[in-house]
Amino acid sequence: MTVQQLYESIGGSYESARRILQMDKLIAKFILKFLDDKSFEQLSSSWAARDAAGTFDGAHAMKGVCANLGLDALSASASVLAEEFRPGHARAMDDDEVTRRVSALRADYEHTLEGIRAFAAAQ
Repeated sequence: MTVQQLYESIGGSYESARRILQMDKLIAKFILKFLDDKSFEQLSSSWAARDAAGTFDGAHAMKGVCANLGLDALSASASVLAEEFRPGHARAMDDDEVTRRVSALRADYEHTLEGIRAFAAAQ
């Protein structure tokens, strides 16, 4: 499996990753490191504890990591949650809506991890 095939299988933007990281070797290196990234875990556990600051920190970190890797859909979903919990801004969503969005993000995140694991196994 090539890096480009990985991105096609997970719905990522190979072009975005290539624009930032420039070489497939670097894209592969950093996409594999995404398996160890803890930002989604922070977002999820913070939301479960209704810790707004932790939810923001996890979502904001995830947004940035995913944007740099060309994982545009994950980045966009995390961005919505980061903005919801940005310090100094009023919340626009109720808790049920946030829970739905975190659940949807979890499904996309797990799909992405499955694809990356398959890519790793093929290397």
